[in-house]
Amino acid sequence: MEYHRIIIKVGSSTLTSGTSRLSIPRIFDITRQILEIKEKGAQVALVTSGAIAAGREAMSMAEAPRFTPGKQMLAAIGQPRLISFYDQFFRMFGQLSAQVLLTREDLTDRNRYLNARGTFEGLLEGGIVPIINENDTVATEEIRFGDNDNLSALVASLVEADLLLLLTDQAGLYTGDPRKDETAQLIRKIDQPEIPQEYWAAAGGSNSGLGTGGMVTKLRAADLARRAGVKVMITSGSEPDVIIKAASGLEMGTLFPPLVSKLESRKRFLLAGKRSGGMLIIDDGAVMALRKGGSLLPVGIREVNGTFFRGATVRVLDQNGADVAVGMTNYDSVDLAKILGRRSDEIEEILGFTEGDEAVHHNNMLLLKPALRKQKGN
Repeated sequence: MEYHRIIIKVGSSTLTSGTSRLSIPRIFDITRQILEIKEKGAQVALVTSGAIAAGREAMSMAEAPRFTPGKQMLAAIGQPRLISFYDQFFRMFGQLSAQVLLTREDLTDRNRYLNARGTFEGLLEGGIVPIINENDTVATEEIRFGDNDNLSALVASLVEADLLLLLTDQAGLYTGDPRKDETAQLIRKIDQPEIPQEYWAAAGGSNSGLGTGGMVTKLRAADLARRAGVKVMITSGSEPDVIIKAASGLEMGTLFPPLVSKLESRKRFLLAGKRSGGMLIIDDGAVMALRKGGSLLPVGIREVNGTFFRGATVRVLDQNGADVAVGMTNYDSVDLAKILGRRSDEIEEILGFTEGDEAVHHNNMLLLKPALRKQKGN
């Protein structure tokens, strides 16, 4: 596989094949393709729309209600129906899946961010396919603006995906509406730092009337993901074996190369975090472990300075006061003071709970270059 970690977003128009009902063969085909690329070593998460469409079908409604509570009602009815199809097809081949309902706020709040990241890492590393949907039953603005597209970009950034595949009812972004303009041309690649205004103008609304988004929301999602170091592809969900082809490196539809590396994206995220003023002083063994790519464990912490909450960005210093790293903590300052110097298997006994073995996980840490020491005589 060309890509190791892939986020796939499937829209309602793809799941219904342009009709008013869920296409069971299409859902089965999506699971088949995911299983094939997983067998070749890829880690996959699926962001799926379709709950409201499934609710409409269950209620035999010709059109979705215009008011938000009605849409939330349909989402509540349709979500278990939608997930049951995926789960049934995955289990046919012995593949475990997991339902994850999120809103944008779950991935922008730093405390929730840590919880979500830990969950996704556990699922993906465990070979389980997360099936993700925006939590329509409690969201309001998200329903109106088709936030599953943006949600997929946030998830791709969260797990540092290699590829975000946005499947829709068009072959990609065109210079105009190909249904109305015979001269409209497919835009193969967008690699400018700022997406040209004419491309935004060319992106229309939802063409099928089934989904809540359109090309505009996909363009926003692609821009967000590429700025987080993720490659993005917008292409047709009806293309045969589209997932397998994309995962194998075939470029289709409209491609958005990443604007920064994953390391640079992580650096920006950590450095942009609200500084708590907190500091962790660690011993030489912990410094060595961090330099080798390890996480910071409580046993290596000698001092906890400052007051901060879980998820805060703190400085990590050696015993000489030199900066070693910055990172987001899994515990607040009060709890860290109780477990510093102790083994990870003692955390639950001491605190009565555990947020993980690490005080700061290496995925949430940015190592800083050691300061150069002046040689004698200089």
